[in-house]
Amino acid sequence: MKVVIAAAGTGGHINPGIAIANKIMSKNPKSQILFIGAKIGLESDLVPRAGYKLKTINSYGISRSLSPKNIKRLIKTIRSIGEAKKILQNFKPDLVIGTGGYICISVCNAAKKLKIPYIIHESNVLPGVATKMLSESAEKILVGFEEAKQRLPKAKKIVVTGTPTKVKNINMDINELNLKKRKLGFTEDKPLVLVFGGSQGAESINKSITEIIKNSKNKEYQIIWAAGPEQYQKVKKELLDKNINIDNINGTKVLPYIYEMQEVMNIADLIVSRSGAMTVTEIENVGKPAIFIPFPYAAENHQEYNARTLEKQGVAKVILNKDLTSEVLHDNIMNLISDRSKLLQMGKKARSMAIDNVEERIYKEIISIDK
Repeated sequence: MKVVIAAAGTGGHINPGIAIANKIMSKNPKSQILFIGAKIGLESDLVPRAGYKLKTINSYGISRSLSPKNIKRLIKTIRSIGEAKKILQNFKPDLVIGTGGYICISVCNAAKKLKIPYIIHESNVLPGVATKMLSESAEKILVGFEEAKQRLPKAKKIVVTGTPTKVKNINMDINELNLKKRKLGFTEDKPLVLVFGGSQGAESINKSITEIIKNSKNKEYQIIWAAGPEQYQKVKKELLDKNINIDNINGTKVLPYIYEMQEVMNIADLIVSRSGAMTVTEIENVGKPAIFIPFPYAAENHQEYNARTLEKQGVAKVILNKDLTSEVLHDNIMNLISDRSKLLQMGKKARSMAIDNVEERIYKEIISIDK
């Protein structure tokens, strides 16, 4: 099997593409896989690191403004269909897979011109512009959430497969959970709140948590917090100005980045985070209640749509970024942790929403396409 995967921009587009590639190779080691990405974006690091070849084209995300810069980008993106067409003609894939984002418009349109079948994987509850534009000609649209189906009326076939992530549920009894908490320096008598804002952190969330720590508000709960590599030093200085040593805060651990995220998510009692599709999926996988602060500048506000899906099911609270303060965040944390039985029920409900064997489901849909 020869497959091209179009993935660009963010980890939320690239990592599912890599997970799909890994599944194809595990099932059929003789397969050949080529990634097509943009000349900018995380793909230039993540794809080669995962062991796959990457070709790049001049495709860009386009905003709705008619600025000179945007017009130039639009022209380059239109031309990039020809660039993608040449790559496809040389590689001769059996199938093209797009995992969302602007790159899919160029690559999948090129595939259409060459009569190469393509499928799209859409992680978000609210499908992106690229997915909507390509849905009518796609062989299949694979979606992460059931709610996405109704927003793609022109699609030939939509299948709910879930979104592949690295974070899975670890079945631990109470003794194992408590042991892991102690190893991280936490006690067993207070809830553990995990806070993160994506791989680079989130300034608004960081500001609120900094204020909570400065004012010693978190006496009833413990915090493990990934501030982000770039923002960690800023947080460290702010705390130091209040004579707080970032490496020695009672009941609180502040880190630039959490490398063992799967383990930490599994032992946390509550998660505070943004609501990208990958994060929402991971929270369902580990079965944890959450407080979501959607990134306000996400395309078409899709993070709020993701968050509201879990809120409607009673497993998450949503605080809009414009309403976020340390007081609001602290009050929401306290309201949730004050009822341990409710917190546990929210977690069980979140876990019931998870879709297991995601990669296997996606692979089944890939191989079912007639060549």
